[in-house]
This record gives sequence, C-alpha cells and structure tokens, in this order.
Amino acid sequence: MFSPGSFTLDNGLRVVVVENPRAPVVVHAVWYRVGAADEPPGKSGLAHFLEHLMFKGTPSVPSGEFSRIVAANGGSDNAFTSQDYTAYVQRVASDKLELVMRMEADRMVNLQLTEEKATPERGVVREERRSRTGNSPGAQLYERRRAVTYLRHPYRTPVIGWKSEIDGLTAADALAFYRTHYAPNNAILIVAGDATAELVRSLAEKHYGKIPRRPVPARVRPGEPEQLAAKRVTLKNERVHVPSVSITWRAPSFASGETRHAYPLLLLDDILGGGATGRLHRRLVIEEKAAAGTGAGYLGTALDMGEFTVSASALAGGDIGRVEALLRDEIARILKHGVTEAELARSKRALLAAAIYARDGLGAAPRVIGRALTTGRTIADVEAWPERIAAVDAAAVNDAARAVFVERGSVTAVLLPEPAG
Repeated sequence: MFSPGSFTLDNGLRVVVVENPRAPVVVHAVWYRVGAADEPPGKSGLAHFLEHLMFKGTPSVPSGEFSRIVAANGGSDNAFTSQDYTAYVQRVASDKLELVMRMEADRMVNLQLTEEKATPERGVVREERRSRTGNSPGAQLYERRRAVTYLRHPYRTPVIGWKSEIDGLTAADALAFYRTHYAPNNAILIVAGDATAELVRSLAEKHYGKIPRRPVPARVRPGEPEQLAAKRVTLKNERVHVPSVSITWRAPSFASGETRHAYPLLLLDDILGGGATGRLHRRLVIEEKAAAGTGAGYLGTALDMGEFTVSASALAGGDIGRVEALLRDEIARILKHGVTEAELARSKRALLAAAIYARDGLGAAPRVIGRALTTGRTIADVEAWPERIAAVDAAAVNDAARAVFVERGSVTAVLLPEPAG
C-alpha cells in the first residue's frame, strides 16, 4: 500500500519512512506503545493527562512553546491517546523536519513537570470530559456500554478517565508514567512526505539516537472470562429527542483471538453498514421506513479484543422497539442465509478503492502504520491488506458472522427520551 522503508536505531527506536515527494511537506509522528489500558488501577485518564502535559515544557522549549513554534513555522501539530497507544504528530514544510524532530526528541527525555503546571491542565481535562461526555447522552451511554461489555479488561475504562479519578491525578503520577513508558525502545518514529530515507536516518541518529534505551514493562492485561449472559443498558435523558439502539458483540481483532475472522468482519461491516447500499439502511430505512439512520462498525485494530456493533435511530415519534426487532431480524438473516457474492464483490471494490485513495494523502500512512505497529501487527501486514481483502470469500464472511453474532455475548444499548414531568 505505502511501500515504506524501515530501520531501527541502536537504542531501539523503530523508524519508518514513506517517501512521497509530490509536495514539499512532511508529516512527522512519534507513536508510543502505551495507552489508557496500560494505566495503574485507580489512575484512569493518566495516559491522556500526560499527553496534555507533554506540552508543558523542557529546559530548551518552555511551556506552550512547542505548538507556537510549529505554527510560527507554518505547520500544525496534534496529539491523541487511545486504549493502546499515544501519538504526537506534526505537519510542516519539508525543510522544517529537523526542527520538529529536535523538539520531539527533546520532550521524549527532558519533560519537566510540577504540580503548578499540572493543576490547571487537570481542569482542562475535566472540562474536556464535561463537554464531550457530560453534555452528551450518546457519549454517556457509550461509556456505560463499554463498561459492561468488558468484565475485567481495562478497555472497560474510558480513555479520558472517570471524573473521580481525574481529580486525583498529580504531576508525580504523570512523571512516573512518563519515565516508565516514554523511551525510544517503546516508540515508533514515522516520517511521510518529501524526505528521503537517507535524510531521515541521518536526522534520527542525530536527535533520537543519543537518547538511552530504558527497561519497559511488558503489556500484561487481565483476560476476559467467557460471556454467559446477554446484557442491556438503557439511558433516559431529557436532551434525547430521537431514540436509538445499538447491539455490540466482542470480536476478534487483527492481533488477538481468532484473527482469521478479522478481514471477513471488515467486509461484513461494509455489507451491513455501507451507506445507502448497506443491508441495514436498505431494510430499515428504505423498505420498512422504520429508522432515520443505521450503521455498523467493526473495531478490529485493538491490541487485544475487538468489537462489532450494529445500530439504528428511530424516526421522530417512531417505535424503537420495532427498530430493534428489525436490527435483530437482519442479523438473523445473515446467520441463516449468509451474504451474497454480489454484496461481497461490491464491498471489496469499496474497501480497495478507499485504500488506493488513502495513498494520495500524507496523513494515512503514519496513521495506518502507527496504529498497526503499536497493536501487534507488522509492516508486512499493512502492505498485504489489499491482497488479504481480495482473498476473502463468502464462506469466510459467513463463518465470521456465526462466530461473533452469539446472543449470550451481546450488549444492547438503548437511548430514550426522558418522559416529561
């Protein structure tokens, strides 16, 4: 897909280069193999909190200066945290590559934190949680649904953290997490754009190569017991005007469980939820005129287990019970009759076309490769993606559906209006 080059520095830093000289621009990204699922018990939100604090300065780049310097040089920067990884990304003119590499390498090892710096940022995170979750019934339901989908695994905890635990996070907590996980041998540097592999190697050796490697703990997470009972979560809120329902099943990911099902599940996702041509839209919206919208989603890029979800929202004043019954009936049809060759061919064309289009931009390669390398996959897996999608047959899709769509493993989440009075 991307034809990347790759090498590893003596200190263990993995470096990936995707040459694309179409424009004098580069994306420079550092991905750490640590996320919210790696936090100590009782410290939920710590990985995300540290992401915020990474902008609070080093001796050579004071607090707030990192993003200001990037912007002053015509670039942009971003950072994000997931359950499995944390990433720091800059997009700059190619002649500014060394600038951002020097600053990113600097904060890999020289971050300075005090409680004075941490206190206001803790307030920022609290406000982020309030605006994104506290003010959104849909986000609240999603959070509760995740919490019951997993009995023991830390994927049950929100990335941003529970409010009561955010309030207790300190600069000392963040520094301990930083010194435990932010090491070159726990990171991947990806550069995509107008830069040669030779140039990137030279600059990486100069700026990252001098950082010593450190022992990093293995990513040991609790396993999940067998699911023996279906679960149901219902949330009512006066802000809800359109009822909705979703059904989620735990599923294999590309890196964990029965991984042979991952590519078929990706195609099943498109067959069920692929816009106006997807089964769910055609049945619930067009034929039955019961739903305002439908969707499907396969989350298969996790280090541990994945998820498969189908969802629908009712028409204004509609019957959400009927919508749920139709969702379940469509799943039953898949299990009984399977997918058709025509549906499979259409989905393959859609997914392969999207992969081709992704190569035109600079952002896709760092995102796809970084996510893969931090969640147990390889560059060879990324490059083989089109061939593996093309090789999936209808029998494999049907086998994957039967393996995942098991009633006792389902979690149904329903969002309803709060009755007046």
